[in-house]
Amino acid sequence: MRKRVSIKALQAFEAAARLGSFATAAEDLGLTPSAISHQVKILEEQLGLPLFHRVHRSVALTDAGRSFATEIVGAFARMETAIRNVTTSNSGTEILTVRSMPSFATQWLMPRLNRVKALHPAIDIRLQASVSPIDLTTGAVDVDIRYNPGPPPAGCVLEQFPDDVIVPMCSPALANGLIPIREPKDLSRHILIHSEINIVGWRDWARKHRGVQLDMDRGLRFDRSFMAINAAVNGMGVCLDSLLLARQELQSGQLVVPFPTRGLRAQGHGFVTLKSTADLPKIRLFRQWLFGELDACRQWEEQYLSSLGTPAAGD
Repeated sequence: MRKRVSIKALQAFEAAARLGSFATAAEDLGLTPSAISHQVKILEEQLGLPLFHRVHRSVALTDAGRSFATEIVGAFARMETAIRNVTTSNSGTEILTVRSMPSFATQWLMPRLNRVKALHPAIDIRLQASVSPIDLTTGAVDVDIRYNPGPPPAGCVLEQFPDDVIVPMCSPALANGLIPIREPKDLSRHILIHSEINIVGWRDWARKHRGVQLDMDRGLRFDRSFMAINAAVNGMGVCLDSLLLARQELQSGQLVVPFPTRGLRAQGHGFVTLKSTADLPKIRLFRQWLFGELDACRQWEEQYLSSLGTPAAGD
């Protein structure tokens, strides 16, 4: 026999579990803290088990409450998505929620959103930048752009981006300064900027350039590419990062690749969606646009590296 519980009580529990406080949940729902407490108590009686520990003026989920909250918060998120989708479809506008790694969102995707909007005015893009794992089955996000994604989660499909081309970059002032940078060995006299989250780093570069002595223990270290690129723009050293992410700075002349190079290659980002939603028009159109832009970027990268001249042997 199916156990029936109060929807009103579930709503109060979901808000309290999500926000971690009866008082904050009350503000969220426009109720009083005592009303939230009363509804949670009703739910506990209906389920026959405690969902919160009540300690003085604070509350904390029990083990059972935490497990229950995972399902209930997800269910409410799916209901919110369903409501949003049905209302936007009736208004002729589709909302596409894209979650991206912060550096790709900041350096590449955000400056191009006006292009996809011009092509597909009926699609409104909501961009979220985060490194935290996301469960696409909740329905809160349509597309997840992941870095070094690995195998896709169950029920998802992954389309890998073209390989990243990783090269040394610095400001023109540093490249042409008192200690100019004209060839790989010149880097031994400069500060290195490390992007510590990247798949490829300076140690990988050094293995390809064994005649260059680099001090790996010194230098600036960042856990985001956009910070390393910004540090290089500001003349703080030489970064080793993706041509894709630094294209804006290279085209504007804020950064240069100081000597001819082929660069290192690495599989970087991937486009992840649910199998069940991969062919929705809004996702399909966004995917086609994005990979078209990536293909254009790859052609630009090849032309840019060619314009630098012939790399030294072994580069």
